[in-house]
Amino acid sequence: MPIYEYVCQNCQTSFEHLVIAKDSDISCPKCGGRQATLQFSVFAAPHSGDSSADAAASCGGGGCSPSGCGCDN
Repeated sequence: MPIYEYVCQNCQTSFEHLVIAKDSDISCPKCGGRQATLQFSVFAAPHSGDSSADAAASCGGGGCSPSGCGCDN
């Protein structure tokens, strides 16, 4: 069961929705709007210049995300 990312057409809120069936109703958690645009998902990747082993080791094995790896370096 995939999790898709959407943006509400009414209030521009970004939200995720677990899709159980293709015809499931999608509504914005903020305004309840039913018109949403499917977004491309962003995935985590190692920073350029770092090997994945070095990045994982420096962050306690947790890896990194688009917002950073949470390290104190």
